[in-house]
Amino acid sequence: MTERPTTEPIGLRVQRTAKTLNRAFESALAEEGGSLPVWLILLSLKSGRWHTQRQLAEAVGIRGATMTHHLDALERHGVVTRRRDPENRRVQIVELTAEGDALFHRLRGTAMAFDRRLRAGLSREETATLGELLERLAENVAEE
Repeated sequence: MTERPTTEPIGLRVQRTAKTLNRAFESALAEEGGSLPVWLILLSLKSGRWHTQRQLAEAVGIRGATMTHHLDALERHGVVTRRRDPENRRVQIVELTAEGDALFHRLRGTAMAFDRRLRAGLSREETATLGELLERLAENVAEE
């Protein structure tokens, strides 16, 4: 006979919590005219490490065609520009415009406020412990 668990499996709790947090963060970003993919693209561009469309796609974890779709929309709204690399015409270099920089700062404020909201009522020690526990969970299921 199989024993019934006395508590909910931790994976289900983590997944449900992640979905709740993701929906709330997406909603907060949407109020400022953004989305999670847009925020990740702007953050990657602002970091200065990623300049090409391919590098951005890899850094953000968005597949090529989907990245093209996002960049097309951002370019239409004047948030980014794309130009061909003069040394390799197949490569597109992506850069923030002044409007893109302004959107980045608005979304950064939203992200920071959301992080403060998440940390409300947690001590620094609790936050550190939570980070360590989440890291350990990821390590427990990481492929060898």
